[in-house]
Amino acid sequence: MFDLGRLRALDALARHGTVHAAASALHCTPSAVSQQLAKLEREAGTTLCHRDGRGLRLSGAGRLLAEHAATVLAAADAAAAALDAYRGEVAGTLTIASFATACRGLLPPALALLAAEHPRLRPQLVECNPYEGLQALDQGRVDLAVIDDWREVRLVLPPGVSARSLGEDAADLIVPAGHPLAAAGPVPLEKAAAERWIASPEGTICHDWLIRILPGLKPDFLVGEFESQFSLVAAGLGVALIPRLARIAAVPGTAVVPLDPVPTRRVSVVWRGAADHRPAVAAVIDALTRAWHSRTTAGLPA
Repeated sequence: MFDLGRLRALDALARHGTVHAAASALHCTPSAVSQQLAKLEREAGTTLCHRDGRGLRLSGAGRLLAEHAATVLAAADAAAAALDAYRGEVAGTLTIASFATACRGLLPPALALLAAEHPRLRPQLVECNPYEGLQALDQGRVDLAVIDDWREVRLVLPPGVSARSLGEDAADLIVPAGHPLAAAGPVPLEKAAAERWIASPEGTICHDWLIRILPGLKPDFLVGEFESQFSLVAAGLGVALIPRLARIAAVPGTAVVPLDPVPTRRVSVVWRGAADHRPAVAAVIDALTRAWHSRTTAGLPA
């Protein structure tokens, strides 16, 4: 019988390629991963890894066992979720990854609901972009992730990941007050292509989408926080495309220009399918869904 902890080390090495990356995914030291792999080799009675320079490379036997390890670990996770469902407990620690604007506009009411209704649950929150959130979920470093993607830049979910769409978040063009487009009514985004642009940094999904929609665009300012983008627009330095989830209140010195067609991004919550029946996961999904719908009834931009 193979030890589950040692199988997790092998699975992490197969998924992430290096001992250091596997250690990062498992929240332990590279030395601990190497020790687990050495013990697993003794259990298996065969060589699972070969030295490759300063790293390790899986042998044929290692790749074979890694394939079965993934199946065994998924079954173990499903068994744990089934036991939680049997007990019906919404308790313990659960980690949520979320992109920045959802951390600000969606997670606070959702976490407040969880605190009031499930005091034995201890949710933790990690802010990261959707690419990082999906990777953290796939690596087992978080239990759920709140992600966003655009119709033109869809994210590909890893195998075994379940998803629920919370809704569509529209975006508007934000221009300095008094800008010629401020009173133009709905306009095509291309009409602003020649403006100086304030955009999200390279490597973010919002940046990838903007460059896809306006090919050849080279923003003058790359700024991560939408609040800072608003400040730059208010200073008359350029225009920005900002989703409504990021707009908590009107910003003096700026004007909102609706676009035609209206660009929208999908906001979703994702989790590993093995946790489908885990009560704590279901409670978080429910709280996020209710928090999303409460935005409309509160009259926030939608």
